[in-house]
Amino acid sequence: MPQMHRPAKHRRDAGPPKTGPGEKDVLLGFLDYLRDSVIAKTHGVPEPQVRTPGVASGTNLLGLVKHLTHVERHWLLGDPVTDWAATFRPEPDESADEILLAYRETTARANEAIAACRDLAAAGPRPGGRPGPAPSLRWALAHLIEETGRHAGHADILRELIDGATGR
Repeated sequence: MPQMHRPAKHRRDAGPPKTGPGEKDVLLGFLDYLRDSVIAKTHGVPEPQVRTPGVASGTNLLGLVKHLTHVERHWLLGDPVTDWAATFRPEPDESADEILLAYRETTARANEAIAACRDLAAAGPRPGGRPGPAPSLRWALAHLIEETGRHAGHADILRELIDGATGR
């Protein structure tokens, strides 16, 4: 477990994102802002600290990024997930660069799918072929903002435990 008595490295907090006036602009602006915040928490963290659990549950920075990659693929691209707990665990042969690249590529594909949608009330992809109606893109975006924001907060705490760095 990381030591907790390191001098803090403070970074100025970023304000809320600037977005366009439309609903999709606002939702995507906040989601991109949170995505960037999660990625920023990994910058400069060397192996093995980037994958070392910071809390008893096993949560670590790379695991959060890997999980969010699967969340985006599931809700915005329709990919199935059979074991959500496994999405939090980076494999030993997965490098930090590979996990971060997969997240960036996934969010770029997700943004293309969002841009192509003309109506936020329209159903998005049916995640993993699940039965029943697919949620609207509006619901999926709100859920991703909530999920990414929650894990960005976890990443804030993990990063501070690793080296004292704070700020968005």
